[in-house]
Amino acid sequence: MATQQIFHIRGAKSEDMSEVLAIEYKCFPDPYPISLLNRLHSMHPDGFLVAEVGGKVVGYIIGAMRWGPTGHILAIGVDPDYRRNKIGATLVRNMVERFVRRGAKTVRLEARKSNSGAQLFYHKLGFKDRMEVPYYYEDGETAVTMELPLDGGLSSVS
Repeated sequence: MATQQIFHIRGAKSEDMSEVLAIEYKCFPDPYPISLLNRLHSMHPDGFLVAEVGGKVVGYIIGAMRWGPTGHILAIGVDPDYRRNKIGATLVRNMVERFVRRGAKTVRLEARKSNSGAQLFYHKLGFKDRMEVPYYYEDGETAVTMELPLDGGLSSVS
């Protein structure tokens, strides 16, 4: 694990996609292909953020408004060498702020049922389990759908 480092959050650029893809491969058993990352960036440029340390992309988040006043976190990943530095929580907070400005009342995401670490991370941020979706992932694994109500504003996200 890297020592505590200063990072900053910024909008993703098309030239960041290869670094985002590298993080996908480090974090997920079924990483998004580069074509999907590029498409998500072009469809949701204001909802695609990266975290940088010393000019290196070490984390990202992709979000979009869906289903009326619901912000949907489509993906988030932090390079394992940079975890436990509040990068993931800061990415989520930044995305929630963007959703609030766009009128979101709820934020939703999905996590693998087997990924208890991710679920604990989201619970600490105030997300609650809502339901399970069988066969959500390509390999057939169930997803746990989680939601964060925003009726209390950003105070819900500690």
